[in-house]
Amino acid sequence: MAIARATRRAVFRVAGSAFAFGALAAGRLAALAQSGAGAQPLKIATIGAGREGAALGSLFVKAGHPVMFSSRHPEQLKDLVDGLGSLASAGTVAEAIASAAVVLLVVPYSAVPEIAKEHGAALAKKSLVIDVSYPIAPRDGEDVVKWVNEQGGAGLATARALPGALIVRAFNAIGSTQLDALAHRQGEPVGIPIAGDDRDALTLASRLIKEIGFEPVAVGGLAMGKYLVPRTPLAGVHTADEIRQIAATLK
Repeated sequence: MAIARATRRAVFRVAGSAFAFGALAAGRLAALAQSGAGAQPLKIATIGAGREGAALGSLFVKAGHPVMFSSRHPEQLKDLVDGLGSLASAGTVAEAIASAAVVLLVVPYSAVPEIAKEHGAALAKKSLVIDVSYPIAPRDGEDVVKWVNEQGGAGLATARALPGALIVRAFNAIGSTQLDALAHRQGEPVGIPIAGDDRDALTLASRLIKEIGFEPVAVGGLAMGKYLVPRTPLAGVHTADEIRQIAATLK
């Protein structure tokens, strides 16, 4: 009888775990169900609203997505959101994450551990985290750069800091001042190399990148994130075909 009761308890635990996993997966995949022709807007948040975060978030607003820009001082973002209209808003990092299905991580890399500590659990529930951050020694410190390199590059480092998050690296090596002019470029669009380990996250990232006027090119898993930083072969402005040719030479 004791064995039977233990077996029933195990079954209930498994069933409960399956239900919880299914609910989480359903929440994540809800955004993906909207992809394709006639897709509905997605709520997007930026963690960080400096030059890059403001430029990227503005492109998503122009594409019809509601965007909440966040920073430690959201009151300082009034001019930015007022200039973008009703789809733009500002809030704290916690408010922005709670509001969104997709999060843009656009902060100095030295801030990633703190964000992970305070908001990692919430980020792990999102359909997609687009990781735009990368470490540079003058800003983030030599110790941060060393730690990132020890993890195998920024993609794997972010994944280690944010376990469970569906991360895609993108927009890591095109300057913020170029983004608006390069979006929807006439003729052949500008390619954006992306790296990620989750197929659904890559699909959603690709959809969003196309909507703001670029051509996404998957170059591999998060281990390839070490090449999605300035001063690497994939940095700068390239067509999609050029990105594929360059990526084929990298390991």
